[in-house]
Amino acid sequence: MTDGTISAVQQQERRGGRRSNVYLDGRYAFSLTTELALQLCVGESISDARHAELVIKDQQARAYDSALHFLGSRPRSEREIRDRLARHEYDAYVVDRVIERLRRIKLVDDAAFAAYWVEQRATHKPRGARLLKQELRQKGVSQDVVTEALPVDDDEDGAYRAAQRKAVSLRALDERTFKQRLGGFLQRRGYGYETIRGVVGRLWTETGGGESHDDDENL
Repeated sequence: MTDGTISAVQQQERRGGRRSNVYLDGRYAFSLTTELALQLCVGESISDARHAELVIKDQQARAYDSALHFLGSRPRSEREIRDRLARHEYDAYVVDRVIERLRRIKLVDDAAFAAYWVEQRATHKPRGARLLKQELRQKGVSQDVVTEALPVDDDEDGAYRAAQRKAVSLRALDERTFKQRLGGFLQRRGYGYETIRGVVGRLWTETGGGESHDDDENL
């Protein structure tokens, strides 16, 4: 049981003052975020029910801060945030309240997240529609949202950029081996047959496939 009269509220120096200790009847009782603790007054009576209410609010505040920190590096899907908070052992009620708060300020929005993910892949690590779909589904994005975010067809320009460096490393091979290996490379990145065929043929021509490049090495 935790009930009594608040005799002191003291900030914790070791945590930069972000948390405060609450003392009841001269003895340490519990800690809260300093923001919550500032709402308490010395001489105020704390019942078990009031203490339970404060604990829930404290958990929500800590979970919210944890979620904001997690979002600091890049946008996240709702599933990613839920999984992160669950690993920190916040209960389901607390997690739901945090997600609701993040939705209100548009920090949780799976449609925006999916659009961001597709754009980042296209810019930095081109992937085919099949693999993009798999990645987004693994992050908990719904099928409808994924379908809306993905282009109707593969991005052939993205496939071309993804395969350029690999094509150079394969340029000494015969045509059949070149196309098999480069095609497999693009297939593993989620591109479809028609896109692969066009890109592989283009790169075979552009790299001068099968030609000797010994003279280049002696330049």
